[in-house]
Amino acid sequence: MSEPERTNPVVDEDGSDCERNQPQDVWFLAGTFGTRAERTCSIPGGVPVAFPLVNLMGGPQDCASFMSTAKGAAVLDGKKVDSESSRGEPISVQGVLFNPVTGTDERFTTTGCGIWVQLPPLEPGRHTLTIRGEAQDLSVGVDYSLTVDAA
Repeated sequence: MSEPERTNPVVDEDGSDCERNQPQDVWFLAGTFGTRAERTCSIPGGVPVAFPLVNLMGGPQDCASFMSTAKGAAVLDGKKVDSESSRGEPISVQGVLFNPVTGTDERFTTTGCGIWVQLPPLEPGRHTLTIRGEAQDLSVGVDYSLTVDAA
């Protein structure tokens, strides 16, 4: 919600917007809104990486229902990586005008849930990452070609 739809990493087809609004202490890779994408992205070295397999914002009951069907996996360089489930916790969200979720620049508190992966900084060089996730009628699939710069 921190990026308008035209430059939003979640709707990005090729990875050209993967650097948008990145904090200094972690690099977030985007999932999709239920589609498949193939993205190429450069990541700075020495920064941890985080991404969802599937996730949702809604009420506590929405999250309970969503998480009852949630499943997914991520594979980095041919090896499955561990994921963590977040069954629902309060989050504060600040949108920007024309974002693809609400379209508004409002701030609100909601419940966030999903299956997430957190990785330590990746070694410099090229990596492949496959993200797959499903919950209810949402099916996410992203194939990343990553280049990690030297720290």
